[in-house]
Amino acid sequence: MKILAPVDGSECSMRALDFAIEFARRYDADLSVVHFTDVRGEDTDRLQTRIDEKLADSGVESDTSVSVDVHLASLKVSDRIGKDIIAVVEDDDYDHVVMGHHGTGRIGAFLLGSAAKTVLESCDIPVTTVP
Repeated sequence: MKILAPVDGSECSMRALDFAIEFARRYDADLSVVHFTDVRGEDTDRLQTRIDEKLADSGVESDTSVSVDVHLASLKVSDRIGKDIIAVVEDDDYDHVVMGHHGTGRIGAFLLGSAAKTVLESCDIPVTTVP
């Protein structure tokens, strides 16, 4: 099983990553963590460090293979990010997506972030959303 965990650095996405790590461990699945951004900079590097620390603290490396990627997106718009997530799912043949349902910014104030909404409505595989 291949699991994709998109993260944006929000606490919600980090809780989703915690869930994805445990899910991957429990089902002996491969876990890929992905972050979409319009520019790679210090914030991206800090997020990368945070993800790496979380993975190391969990010990998941010994139980499953883990990859972490940063994808540059053309626009930092949640709907576009949702479509980018779906493209990664389709291109790399994932079996499950685990993601937070509140993103960063004003969109995060709604019940369901628009990136998560886009993925839930358009993805052909199971999607688990974590508050």
